Amino acid sequence: MRTTQIHQLKNSGSFKQNLLLWSQQFDDVVWLDSNNHNNQYSNYDAVLAVEAFTAIHTDYFDAFERLKEYQSTTNDWIFGYLTYDLKNTAEHLKSKNYDGLEFPDLYFFQPQKLFLITGNQVEIQYLNMVADDVESDLLAIENLSSQSAVELQNDIKIKLRIHKEAYFEKLDKMLAHIQRGDIYEANFCQEFYAEDSVIDPLETYKKLNAISKPPFATFLKCNDKYVLSASPERYIQKKGQSIISQPIKGTAKRSLDDVEDKKLKTELAKDKKERSENIMIVDLVRNDLSHTAIKGSVKVDELCKVYSFMQVHQMISTVSSKVAKETHPVDIIKNSYPMGSMTGVPKISAMSIIEDLEATKRGVYSGSVGYFAPNGDFDFNVIIRSILYNATHKYVSFSVGGAITAKSDPMKEYEECLTKAKAMREALEN
Repeated sequence: MRTTQIHQLKNSGSFKQNLLLWSQQFDDVVWLDSNNHNNQYSNYDAVLAVEAFTAIHTDYFDAFERLKEYQSTTNDWIFGYLTYDLKNTAEHLKSKNYDGLEFPDLYFFQPQKLFLITGNQVEIQYLNMVADDVESDLLAIENLSSQSAVELQNDIKIKLRIHKEAYFEKLDKMLAHIQRGDIYEANFCQEFYAEDSVIDPLETYKKLNAISKPPFATFLKCNDKYVLSASPERYIQKKGQSIISQPIKGTAKRSLDDVEDKKLKTELAKDKKERSENIMIVDLVRNDLSHTAIKGSVKVDELCKVYSFMQVHQMISTVSSKVAKETHPVDIIKNSYPMGSMTGVPKISAMSIIEDLEATKRGVYSGSVGYFAPNGDFDFNVIIRSILYNATHKYVSFSVGGAITAKSDPMKEYEECLTKAKAMREALEN
């Protein structure tokens, strides 16, 4: 059982900063921040969950069944991540590429302490066993305001797992698959990494978030492993019997010149290649949601709308469905995972070809971070525009990718990857 208190905040911005700093003492942390984006679907402006009471760490084998059992047994808030490699339990696939990060395939925990921020109000939910800590914790959080962070970051030397010539060779193979009709579209990704590197995870996250200010920012800590995410994309959300998924496909860079920036946005909205990419994934998402939807309830609420973020313009669609009350929330995720925007069409063939051509195990990248509420509602993002860090191995990684179709220009695809990589590189190098 949980004890709940509501507190009014004088300054939600400074409270959020102090709260995140205070959270660093715990081994299990999930911080989700909307950065005040006005999203009609969002439940909270920010959420912090810390200090595991119970937890599940597992590999991909029967992962969704184990998660289903854990979620049902816990019957409480649980926070964590799903890696891309859970595809191997959903389908007969494998992940044999190099993995320098070594994150568990699935990780969730039941927090002892939970903060739900909306506007200038914070709802604090503590398990009864730690309910007496609320006032002392609030005092500790308030008193952090005068503290300054000490950066531990050394010189970061970022390397490419796939160099430019090899990238073009692999893209030629991907295009050959498309020309043969094996697939119509696939998301091809490449890793940037640094070995023997020490970073301050919190300060790196702050830099990344300040650069991008995305609607689905995440700071996740699982002991010595960190996810620092500036994700602009929602994977899937459940509210009652309503499900939405919001795939992103279609990217254009921003310009400091207003006229040029508007032109870039307009061109993206009209770009036939980008629209076809998006529409193919929308069809895939519609199919994925139909597996658990009430018949006739799947619909496209928004098609190919362009949204502007600090680094890029993005083309986003919204697909919705209704599910029966008795449908288990984990089954909804299992039947749509991995998300269409990070796989391709047809989905299984695309994932198989991706595995052959990519050089790195994706792991948490292109997976998802989020939560289940006690009533079975959930909300999960897509882990893109993200830095992953294994502090024990001193290994830093970020990956970027793009949708490859018959109309893809390899040079433009490569340049798009560099555009997407800019924010993570800047957060690490500066």
